[in-house]
Amino acid sequence: MEISEKLIAKSLHTAFLAGNAIMDVYNHPFTFELKSDNSPLTIADQKAHIIIMEGLKEFGLPVLSEEGSQINYEVRKNWTNYWLVDPLDGTKEFINKNGDFTVNIALISHQKPIFGVVYAPVPGIIYWGSKSGSYRLNMKQFDEIDFMDFNRIQNMAEKLPCEPEYDGFVVLGSRSHMNVETETFIRKLEHIHPNLSFISRGSSLKFCTLAEGGADVYPRFGPTMEWDTAAGHAVAVFAGCFVNQIENRLPLDYNKPSLLNPFFIAGQKK
Repeated sequence: MEISEKLIAKSLHTAFLAGNAIMDVYNHPFTFELKSDNSPLTIADQKAHIIIMEGLKEFGLPVLSEEGSQINYEVRKNWTNYWLVDPLDGTKEFINKNGDFTVNIALISHQKPIFGVVYAPVPGIIYWGSKSGSYRLNMKQFDEIDFMDFNRIQNMAEKLPCEPEYDGFVVLGSRSHMNVETETFIRKLEHIHPNLSFISRGSSLKFCTLAEGGADVYPRFGPTMEWDTAAGHAVAVFAGCFVNQIENRLPLDYNKPSLLNPFFIAGQKK
């Protein structure tokens, strides 16, 4: 499937609008409820979902969203191209008000992410990746922006990766999901890299940090869903990183019968 400038621009605009709606909730007192899997849900998740569904409908592709209705595998197994969306990735970070949450929009083709947008509304940084490369843009440098003026956006954006701004070996991990397997993995790395340091980030910002060149590896020995990883996966891979399953070292794939990801490691190709 061809990734047109219009598709990129519309996706960026949609993520930006969803992020604005999230911030409207974030900046005021709010409550949350627990879903059946005990994960939190806020009105921000629901508002962002509605905006994204409206923004993507012109492309005529099916949408699989964390906050949408569950779609049976017998239906979606026939999808060649579709949108995979997490309207608010990092709801725990949102509730804890630490700023590490994102809007995730990915385009999947033949079970692989071919385009992804990750927008972090608190710092105002938007990332995207496709076969033409991965980029980041600070939205706060604009008073107003015409997203359809894609040439200007592209010219203002910084191509990833950037020059690393750290010394030593850096491991990324989750703010909310540290476990024994991850700690064991890090201890093994410490024998190889005595100058190892650890950075804790929430949501798909871990993938974006890798894409920037800000870390070496992100191990995930814990449950994630396909919508948690797809957009960040695209940003990382098109910046030259890998995102591979731990068991067989093959890239993560999507639209499986179960939407639960296997454990994986993302990192720099060296």
